[in-house]
Amino acid sequence: MSVLLPNMADFDTIYELEEEEEESEPVVRSQELPRPRDAPDPVAVRGAGHITVFGLSNKFDTEFPSVLTGKVAPEEFKTSIGRVNACLKKNLPVNVKWLLCGCLCCCCTLGCSLWPVVCLNKRTRRSIQKLLEWENNRLYHKLGLHWKLSKRKCETSNMMEYVSI
Repeated sequence: MSVLLPNMADFDTIYELEEEEEESEPVVRSQELPRPRDAPDPVAVRGAGHITVFGLSNKFDTEFPSVLTGKVAPEEFKTSIGRVNACLKKNLPVNVKWLLCGCLCCCCTLGCSLWPVVCLNKRTRRSIQKLLEWENNRLYHKLGLHWKLSKRKCETSNMMEYVSI
């Protein structure tokens, strides 16, 4: 006897499967298994800045995506993107200065001079993730939407970039 959980929405529902000796396919005793819900494609808001440090652009595009029409107000979207861009504007110039300093001293320090940049970039990503979580709790979860910072492959090259989904 084995237990099958089709998806997290039906986590509490347990379906029992019995294997019959004649057939190799399991027979479901309960009613028909529910089909997984069709999830909509995520909307990616790409970086629009001219400076990128380890895949994190210095600002995100504030243009309202047409697929969000009717789901969220354009003013709310621009306000949220504005908050993220303000966080990036505050943190990224410091990261760039440390990156330049780390690159200049990289040969002398055997690469250890780049650790501050890695740590600062991680801190910037965490602060953006906390900001997006606050935005989700404030508004977007009520609208059935969820924002997160995600790492995706660039369309034009093999490099990775962070996008807001």
